[in-house]
Amino acid sequence: MAFFLITALVYALDQGSKFLAASRMSFYESIPVIENIFHITLIKNYGAAFGILPHMRNFFVVMHFLVILLILFFIRQIPRRQVWLRLGLALQLAGALGNLTDRLRLGYVLDFLDFRIWPVFNVADSAIVAGVFCLAIGLWRMTGREKQPS
Repeated sequence: MAFFLITALVYALDQGSKFLAASRMSFYESIPVIENIFHITLIKNYGAAFGILPHMRNFFVVMHFLVILLILFFIRQIPRRQVWLRLGLALQLAGALGNLTDRLRLGYVLDFLDFRIWPVFNVADSAIVAGVFCLAIGLWRMTGREKQPS
């Protein structure tokens, strides 16, 4: 239950933040929040991370669906006590759903978080990265337990 609640909350945050940015800004407009450090800059991302492989929408849609199906399959295999693994997959599922929604609805992904030293990204991207860290922590903790004597 917590898995789907986390997924739904992060998905709603992603889609809500994209809606707010898109409804209040023009594309490529940049609003400084902290001058030269953090801006809200609305862009269309036709590719993957950092805009790589632009205009391969069908490929990305298929990959999103595969990732979503794999997550939904694997989450049933992970015991509830494996909190870090479950949290990581919930965040990754939310991120995949958020960016898939954009690709299906718009044909591109809306990005708007601009730290100036990094390509512009969104909440879904952040959830995917945070999910990777949670999975790494969960796997590290599992490995640590296996090494401890019984």
